[in-house]
Amino acid sequence: MKKKSRFLSLLLVGVMVFALAACGKGKKSSDPSDSNQTAEQSSTQVPDNAKSDDNSETGSVQSGDQMTVPAKLTGKLNLIELDDRDPSILRGVRIMGNCAGSEEDINGKESSLDDVRCVFELNEWVEFYPDIDKEYGLRVWIIEHRDDHEYYKTCKFSDLMPGFAGYCDLHYPVDEENPDEWCWGSFYLNPDDHGAGYYDFVFTYDGKAIATLVTRFYNDGEIRDKSGSELESLMHE
Repeated sequence: MKKKSRFLSLLLVGVMVFALAACGKGKKSSDPSDSNQTAEQSSTQVPDNAKSDDNSETGSVQSGDQMTVPAKLTGKLNLIELDDRDPSILRGVRIMGNCAGSEEDINGKESSLDDVRCVFELNEWVEFYPDIDKEYGLRVWIIEHRDDHEYYKTCKFSDLMPGFAGYCDLHYPVDEENPDEWCWGSFYLNPDDHGAGYYDFVFTYDGKAIATLVTRFYNDGEIRDKSGSELESLMHE
């Protein structure tokens, strides 16, 4: 009887030890799972693609505190009207090129403020026919595109400014036999010195900007074989 009682006591102790061990093991296994779950939640709480906001209307992408707005062609002059300048002296402009386009399409556009040719090729002569009184003289600065057009309201124009690609003086061609048929000025971008991409035409009078036009230059020979409708579609990306 005494041996049987001792056997039951040992058996009971063994069961209790086993139960305690099982409880301890279960408690330890739950802690790491909780920790891993927290780590996964923290890593997925702010995913990488949530750090940038895509604005489908403007095509802008915001990353952190920086906003990048890609260039967009519209064919419209952006007039700059401040107390010290009057953009109304420029009533419109006609811009032509000698490679892409023809008189039947983008080279045949009338002088305008909101439908101006804005696509060209490198190495293409670009000609200006402004609608402006003869006594006025303008200068067109060709500058690598800037998103912050506010810059042009106060900047000091020079050939040392960032993104400078060239300039073109516009004067009425009084020395020509038929001056109304001649351009006021012309220029081209040499592909050896400048790359394809977006540029700003900045029209200035007395050294101050009065209008800007976003343009795009393609590689030499890239768009000259395109039809008029294809060129028009490029002008309104």
